Amino acid sequence: MQDLKTVQCVAEVPAPIDAVWEAWTTEGGVVSFFAPAVNLRAEPDGPYEILFNPDAPEGTQGAEGMRFLALQEPTFLSFTWNAPPHLPEVRGQRTWVEIRLEELDSTSTRVQLLHGGWGTGGQWEEAFDYFVRAWGKVVLPRLVYRFENGPVDWSNPPAL
Repeated sequence: MQDLKTVQCVAEVPAPIDAVWEAWTTEGGVVSFFAPAVNLRAEPDGPYEILFNPDAPEGTQGAEGMRFLALQEPTFLSFTWNAPPHLPEVRGQRTWVEIRLEELDSTSTRVQLLHGGWGTGGQWEEAFDYFVRAWGKVVLPRLVYRFENGPVDWSNPPAL
């Protein structure tokens, strides 16, 4: 069996584990670092729709139709994910993301992100490359930014 292709990222967040958990699993938390709008219900099979462009036409707003797969407060959550609208060949399919939180001390938490479920060839390769950058260079750095500087101002998000 060949190695499974995954995006793997790690960040050390200057916040207690409970605060980092809330950032991933509550509306206020998600809006503070991930995207300007969200529809979520933190329970297995609950919606986990992260809307990066909430004013766009339906179907192109972001991670629409995504669902929580599992939650184990405050250390683990997983959810389905899709490719961005500019990759229509694979957008209708689902991959999965796992977030693992590890308390380092009372004021810092390690976040480990694993994104798997990839196909091969065509736009699958573009989607994989897109998420290597998106998770590691945008999403996790914005999570750190949120706890170092305050919530992201979506009218002027930080250049990271």
